[in-house]
Amino acid sequence: MDNLIPLILGMAAVTYGPRLAPFLLIGTRKLPQRLDAFLKCIPVAAIGALIIPGVFSAIPDSPIAVICGMGFALLYGLWKGGIIIPVLGSVLFAYLVLLIRT
Repeated sequence: MDNLIPLILGMAAVTYGPRLAPFLLIGTRKLPQRLDAFLKCIPVAAIGALIIPGVFSAIPDSPIAVICGMGFALLYGLWKGGIIIPVLGSVLFAYLVLLIRT
């Protein structure tokens, strides 16, 4: 048990360090517009890479429900933005399509 505390603190430092470093190094300086645009695309790309492969295998018997759920998330995400409402809405939309089809 005594060895866990330094391990947890070390893992916290390794996890938090890369998140804190840009704030300390860049501070209040303005990033170039192209770099800023590139950095804003990273969360979207990461979410797409993590979620989309699993979406197609989630309901293999009903690809129409998958397409409808993804379509809702895409349209709502582009229209209003955010992440919680598009994800929850797409799950609900896919579920409703499954209910209607059965």
